Amino acid sequence: MTTTESRPARTEASAPPPRPPRVLSFSQRLSKWDLKISPYLYISPFFIMFAIVGLFPIGYTAVISFMDWDLVRNSGTFVGFDQYIWILTQPHFWTALRNTFSIFLLSTIPQLVAALFIAAVLDKNLRAKTFWRMSVLLPFVVAPVAVGLIFTAIFADNFGLVNTWLGNLGLPGIPWHKDPFWSHVAIATMVNYRWTGYNALILLAAMQAVNREYYEAATVDGAGVIRQFFSITLPSLKPTLIFVIITSTIGGLQIFDEPRVFDQFGRGGAGQQWLTIALYLYDIGWGQWNFGRAAAMAWILFIIIILVGVVNLLLTRTFVRDEGLRSEISKRQAKELAKQAKKEVSA
Repeated sequence: MTTTESRPARTEASAPPPRPPRVLSFSQRLSKWDLKISPYLYISPFFIMFAIVGLFPIGYTAVISFMDWDLVRNSGTFVGFDQYIWILTQPHFWTALRNTFSIFLLSTIPQLVAALFIAAVLDKNLRAKTFWRMSVLLPFVVAPVAVGLIFTAIFADNFGLVNTWLGNLGLPGIPWHKDPFWSHVAIATMVNYRWTGYNALILLAAMQAVNREYYEAATVDGAGVIRQFFSITLPSLKPTLIFVIITSTIGGLQIFDEPRVFDQFGRGGAGQQWLTIALYLYDIGWGQWNFGRAAAMAWILFIIIILVGVVNLLLTRTFVRDEGLRSEISKRQAKELAKQAKKEVSA
């Protein structure tokens, strides 16, 4: 007799009774809801505050930009695109736009190059690493007004520190507050002084996340320090570089503190030599008390920042190789080496 035949048939009476349905208590339901809802509750304060102090002012400014707004009565008359047309027909706006881009280019490009160099140096095995990293960040802690006052004294036309040194060398002084180009250089120097160390530390954090085996393999292959930087470090920094470039673009096009304190009047110079868009916006809003035009200029500046940010993003993706491309190439080379090895074995 087989085992299956000797096994007694299972009757319905011997079957186990059906398990009663499980009923969750209120505390268990509350715990289940807590697991699902609590993450959203933890992050909700940020979004609530952002909606109050971020999204609402943006929408409110968009509405005011289409009105002839009266701040006293807190009301306005709808005028359509008249405020935008008025701004675009003002010579001061185009002067401010030219000055803003000039200062932006003179500050952002040298700033990123210097930040990359400082980060590469700090990434090496230096003594007292913490001290050097803290010292790089110290200029960022200094208040913008204090930086402006210090550099205004350094770049003074008559008895400034730079012109005094040039006079001791028998060279003519530089008209820092009269010539547009030199005023832009002075303001860009202030910006670079404050933000270079900040960007350097961000890039340094990204450099330290790069796998050190890449550098060891490159050293074995005979690649030098410069070759390793352009072939390993720079492609690995692409996401961080995009972040730094975008934030530098936003800050560079919204520059206000440095040109504001570059002289005692804060109007961008007698001939608008260093008048920026943010400074002109401030003058229209609080100098002329025309908040409709100021809101329209703020939106124009917002559109300009978006366009320049997109251009910077495309340029960064074009000129900086992605790390993924390098990994694809290495996989392709590995497959080719495997094919060659098989051919040699079969031969």
